[in-house]
This record gives sequence, C-alpha cells and structure tokens, in this order.
Amino acid sequence: MAVRGRARAAVAAVLGLALLSGGCTAPAASTTTAGIRAALDRRAAVVRAGLPPELPLGPLAYRPLSVDRRGDRATVRAELSYRFTGYDPGAVTAARTLELAERDGRWQVVTDRPAGGAPRQLWEQGRIDVVRGARSLVLGVAGDRPRLRGLAAVADRAVPAVSAVWPRPWARRLVVLAPATLPDMAALLGAEAAGYRGIAAVTTGETGGRPDAPADRVVVNPEAYAVLSDTGRAVVITHEAVHVATRADTSAATPLWLSEGLADWMAYRDADGAAGQTGRELREAVRAGRLPDALPDDRDFAFDADPEALARAYEGGRQACELIAEGWGESDLVAFYRAVGRHGRRAGAVEAALREVLGVTPAEFTARWRAHLRERLG
Repeated sequence: MAVRGRARAAVAAVLGLALLSGGCTAPAASTTTAGIRAALDRRAAVVRAGLPPELPLGPLAYRPLSVDRRGDRATVRAELSYRFTGYDPGAVTAARTLELAERDGRWQVVTDRPAGGAPRQLWEQGRIDVVRGARSLVLGVAGDRPRLRGLAAVADRAVPAVSAVWPRPWARRLVVLAPATLPDMAALLGAEAAGYRGIAAVTTGETGGRPDAPADRVVVNPEAYAVLSDTGRAVVITHEAVHVATRADTSAATPLWLSEGLADWMAYRDADGAAGQTGRELREAVRAGRLPDALPDDRDFAFDADPEALARAYEGGRQACELIAEGWGESDLVAFYRAVGRHGRRAGAVEAALREVLGVTPAEFTARWRAHLRERLG
C-alpha cells in the first residue's frame, strides 16, 4: 500500500530581521541568526554521532525556516534533511520544531521534536540496527537482528521479481524500516496507529519521477507482518517493491485501483498459487449476485475503510490488471500504466489510455472486467 500526498511544499527560508522579535538592532539580529544556525549545526552533529557507523549516512543538516525569539528563548521551525549514500538520489526531509535557550551568549538546543503532524525518525525510537542485503537496506530497533535479516532476504528476492515484469529504470533496491510496534510504525508515518492495524506494510515516497527524489521507504507493521506465512511475507514486500519501482510513472492521474491493483497482480504473479487463495470477499459478493457496477473508487482504499470492502477493492483492482495482462499482454499493462500517469491530471486519464493503448472505451473495458470477475470468481 502506498502512502500518497507527501509533496514538499516550498517554504520561504529567510532568516532576517523580519523573523526575529525583541527589538534587536541589525547587528544583534545578525549575531542571533548566526548563533542559532551554529546551534542547529551542533544538533546535527549530535544526531549523526548517535547513529551506527555502518549506516551509509550522507549529509545530515537542519535548515531553519523561521525563528520566534522571545528574550533568551527561541522556537525554530526547521527542515531536517539527510540521505543514505547509494540509496537516496535526493535528500529525505522532515519538518521539525526545536526549542533553543541562550546561555552565556551561546544558543543551545533544548528540545527537538517533529513539527505538528510530521513523522518521527526511526532513531527517536531506540538504538538502530542495520542489515545490508544485496539489494536492500533494512533498519530496525530493539536489537532483533534475525528479524531484520529475514526482511532483507525477502526484499532481496522481491527486487528482481519486480524487475522481471517492470522493465523501466528504477533504483532496484529497497530501504525498509522495521519499527518495534504498531504505534511506532504509525509514528514513522505521522499518523494514528488505528488506521494501520492489519496493514502489513506501506510505502512512502514522491510521485512523478523527480530526478533527485529520495528513495521510498517501506515501513513494516511488525504485528501484522509477524503472523504472515513465508509466502504472505513475500507477497507483501513484493507489493511494496512495485510501488517503489513504479513511482516515477505514478502521478495524481493514477487511480488507486490501478496502482494497488498492479502491485497486487505483480506480487501474486509468482507466489506459487497464492493468487487463487485471494479474493474471498469479492468472490462471495459475485456468487451472491452482487457484481460491482464499476471499478473501485479511491475512497474504497481508505485505511480506515471496512475491511471487507477494502479487500474487495484490492481484488477488483488486481483482477482488472490481470485482465489487461491476459487479454492484451504484460507489456500493454506496463504501457497502459505509464500512459495514465503521463496524463498529469485525473480527469480523462484512464479514458485516454484505454483508447490509446488498449483500443477500448471505458464502458467496454468495464464490461470485460465484469465478465472476467464472473469467470474467475463466480
């Protein structure tokens, strides 16, 4: 499951007289600005020093966005940026709020926390363990290295499985975060735990293929992942790897039935017959005469949706992608996905791609999809 909407809004980053209160003169304001910047640089050095040396950490820095000074205290809104060398083309960023105090003419960071609604960082949840696979970087806490090695092994197999079907260039490596608890997972996403109960993993990242976009992060729910079979774990991580691989060709125009359906279709494609075990909820609906009239809507994929409705939405999307792969060909499925993403906006994207790539109208495709559901699930 992919988490969308992590576009980074451009924020003015001017630290000038307008950002400083307290009646400072220009020289005093300049001194304050320099002192706060120095304090943030020292904070960055402290964070770096607390991370394991085997972590392939590149530049790490705090960039001040605004300062609210009140006497010898200051609240700084800042952007934390860092990257993992060999994994992140661009810097990962996170909004932070830091409280500073001036003591003996020197600014010091007192607290450093996520800004409102922003995600926590893994190193705030405990000591980090690092496992580097052949095609993966797995980071976890709580000293459970066997669990991290198992994740790395699954991720290493998922990457070539996805590349075999998705020929487009992509990083061909995964960065996996393995928190200790479900609440910890939710904190890494800046969300509430209840919304992710039963979700084994999610992928965060930017859509649209910006060349310097950071690598996606696959964030695992330890509770849901732990109860899966080996096949189930392979399906989950492969599903997330598809989101990473297709990120550059995914845009606001891409409906969730297509992005989640493609990820599920590719994940189950080589899962030793596991695809035949899926779709119970949709199968029951079809057999009861409740054949869906239309492809799943984005709202059907909400994390807090009814679990059975969510399962029907995923299966409906997977069956639509299976229909394209079998009825037209896997290369046409890839071409269709890319054509939808290139459209740039949702209105008309699927309709245009259906005509251009598959040669059918939306009504014709929906009719074929419904017939496919009857055949496979009825």
